[in-house]
Amino acid sequence: MTQRDWLFWLVTVIAIGTVTAGLGQLALPRVVLFLVDGSPTLDAAYFFAIIGMFMALFGGMMLHTLFSSAPHPTILLWASLQKLGASLAVGLGVLGGHFGPLAYAVAGFDLFSGIVMLMYRTRLTASPLAI
Repeated sequence: MTQRDWLFWLVTVIAIGTVTAGLGQLALPRVVLFLVDGSPTLDAAYFFAIIGMFMALFGGMMLHTLFSSAPHPTILLWASLQKLGASLAVGLGVLGGHFGPLAYAVAGFDLFSGIVMLMYRTRLTASPLAI
């Protein structure tokens, strides 16, 4: 069983937030696109909903591994990389004019989340990128 200290609970909150945001984006993609000044076209909403599904799945996977009987460093690595990749993609989306400046907050939170998750993984494996 893993040590359930502040870092564990912070990663847990991030995972819950990822599931919640993903389900929201899946159910109401045009609303989320509106909030980040994205184009609420039918195609954009469809692809945004697909991204929301994957967010919910990655967040659920994180929760599953956090509360399993043994840590799964590989899952933590890939979920961290998903967060870091999302941060980069959203940031580039703002720079490319696809989203408004508010989306930088999303990119910043994903960057923060990816770093925190790698910190947690490092504590379990002694290396953030060890497989």
